[in-house]
Amino acid sequence: MQTKKRYPLLTVFLVVLAINVSLLLLGIFIVHFLNVPAGKDSVDRIFTLKGLAREMLSIICQTYYFYFSLNYFNGLIVGRKAAIYFLRFSLLLLLIGFSYFWVMQLLFPQKASADVPTNNRLMLFSDGISSLFFAAITLLLAYLNNLRDEQKQRKILEAQKLQLEVDKSHANFKFLKSQINPHFLHNTLNFLYAKSLPYSAELSEGILTLSDIMRYALNEATGSDDKAPLKDEIEHVRNVIKINQLRFSNKLQVHFEVNGVVNDVEIIPFLLITIVENAFKHGDLQRPEFPIQIKLNIEHNRLYFYCHNRKKTGPKEISTGLGLDNIRNRLDFAYGSNYKLNIKDETDFYTTELTIDKL
Repeated sequence: MQTKKRYPLLTVFLVVLAINVSLLLLGIFIVHFLNVPAGKDSVDRIFTLKGLAREMLSIICQTYYFYFSLNYFNGLIVGRKAAIYFLRFSLLLLLIGFSYFWVMQLLFPQKASADVPTNNRLMLFSDGISSLFFAAITLLLAYLNNLRDEQKQRKILEAQKLQLEVDKSHANFKFLKSQINPHFLHNTLNFLYAKSLPYSAELSEGILTLSDIMRYALNEATGSDDKAPLKDEIEHVRNVIKINQLRFSNKLQVHFEVNGVVNDVEIIPFLLITIVENAFKHGDLQRPEFPIQIKLNIEHNRLYFYCHNRKKTGPKEISTGLGLDNIRNRLDFAYGSNYKLNIKDETDFYTTELTIDKL
């Protein structure tokens, strides 16, 4: 975050110029349409050589006033200085403000008219209020801009932290894959599959399904944006359902429905499967009246995923919640604000809804 010259001189000048021109145009508009006689004389004096010189000097003085005061206040705020520093500088700004109005009155004295006589006390009070306003608005602007800078910096740090976590996860995953020889694993599973065929069709089917699951988990054929084909993710979900059905002798009540065209659609891998595995882990899936409901709809580059299951009764497996936290982090990183993850944790049921608006 910048602590020196947070506000460039040119930027301050352009803002001051824009404000003064806007106020001048507003004054002309009011005088013209409201037909204010005293105001017409003031407007006419502005467009004299002396009046234009006064306005230009005023703009230059205001530019340097705001340039130095804004940057100094910004330095105090960033440095977390005590209140006495702000009070001391504010008093200095009040003195500078009084001096500015006094010098401008000496250089360009306002002539009293018959209708509006000069009131020195009123002028002194007006100068004091203006000086106080200038100092207060400077401090307020510096504080609000610094607050905005801190929010931007916080978002940048959070994004960097998330990126580091993603990079760490990728590094850990690649290290894990480097410890496993995929060819050796697949050959071993194929050997066990061939050997088990004569003894048990169910066992051989389980080994073949496990081989497909491991192949997807170790597959490196993801795109440059670390996404995988949605059809592969769906196939992985089907394999996990199949392996769990084999574990429970095909007694699990599972309804899995896919609607829409899934070809040429990509998604970050292991996203849907984490939700499904969570349902298998904590769900009561053997009651026909309460099957696990898994629905996936794809339409116009929009994904909607729904998973609903009845909870197990009795002793429950301990859950750390890391799977869902990981899902949220990966969704934030991959899709930003283009997704919604709604989780409804009721007494007897657990529902997860995921919507991704732009795949």
